[in-house]
Amino acid sequence: MSKKFVTDFTVVENKKLNSTNFLIKIKSDLILPEIKPGQFVNVEIKDASEIFLRRPFSIFEVDYKANTLSMIIKILGRGSKKLTQIEAGDSISLVYPLGKSFTYPKKNDRILLIGGGSGVAPMLFLAKESGLPIENVDILLGARTSEDHVDVHEYSNYANLHYASEDGSIGEKGFVTQHSVFTTNLKAYNKIYACGPDGMMRAIAKEAKTAEVFCEVSLENLMACGFGVCLCCIEPTNQGNQCVCTDGPVFNINELKW
Repeated sequence: MSKKFVTDFTVVENKKLNSTNFLIKIKSDLILPEIKPGQFVNVEIKDASEIFLRRPFSIFEVDYKANTLSMIIKILGRGSKKLTQIEAGDSISLVYPLGKSFTYPKKNDRILLIGGGSGVAPMLFLAKESGLPIENVDILLGARTSEDHVDVHEYSNYANLHYASEDGSIGEKGFVTQHSVFTTNLKAYNKIYACGPDGMMRAIAKEAKTAEVFCEVSLENLMACGFGVCLCCIEPTNQGNQCVCTDGPVFNINELKW
């Protein structure tokens, strides 16, 4: 298990991406440890007496030269909303890096990355870190409308970008599991990775099992402590009940009782 740190970061930027998503970039005075796609941070919500627990967020980008890391924060409740009100220059406390990462693809793999909602961040991080040529990487991003999608066009430098929206306002209409990239030929991929709503990941896992394709998902259970102590994030697996924050959040679908 990698070493964990409790560190105060300084907010470099808080950028509003759309009505519910914000990009927060923070800088540490200490040298950042190695951080891998799928790992997360637990953030203290300051000046909010009614919020006792830290909030977990996936890591979106890491810049070791600038000593910064970034998170995409989607407003889902009081904690995340309070965090999006932070300003440049403010201090923010993190426990990091937490959890297990995705399995890196092999050199000649062809991979499909599927993100929904706040699950977009680790998928983009993995695409950038995979080291694969663009033609070997497909990213499928789903949201309710074009307004809910964040602008990630710069990631076309790392992958082929595909979109799905429930109202058809961007990309193909429907869920990610109805998109032609997903329905055409899953067997063309060596590995599938997914992060997003539970129902989305279960549907992806079902089809991946049928196609007999390696698939990992990053679960979004409530993770309050990050150390496997509070037992808030228990997930039934073939090895018994496991803590998502320490045994995950990334699991091979064959480990899960789905």
